[in-house]
Amino acid sequence: MGKYGKAAISAVHLLAKNDSMSPRMAWATAVQDIFPSSESSQSKGCPRDAFLALCGLGVVRNITVGTYTRSIKNRAYVERALAAIRSDPSLADDEKALWLIAIGDQRKVHNSQMDVVSTFFLNGYIE
Repeated sequence: MGKYGKAAISAVHLLAKNDSMSPRMAWATAVQDIFPSSESSQSKGCPRDAFLALCGLGVVRNITVGTYTRSIKNRAYVERALAAIRSDPSLADDEKALWLIAIGDQRKVHNSQMDVVSTFFLNGYIE
């Protein structure tokens, strides 16, 4: 589990403690705790949007379906990765292979989105 996976789990715990907190605010709080001296890591959009997309899809335990991100691409990557993991759970242990499935024929570099997806799956946060 990478640091963004840890941030995602921390954000879910924050949401469980405070039902008036939004997923976006929980993420912001979690990454500030995980990366206290790195503003660039705190503001990194791809893992945040992967977290928010999973929340929006309604697949994260105890989080209501909603529109938490406008990132169409990251949501699509998350949806493809989630479908692949559900079909073959061993992919959760191989973020590179999972990323290649998520991006299809595009040439893009993994930017911690799969850390969030695989961490949630491996730790039982995906319904």
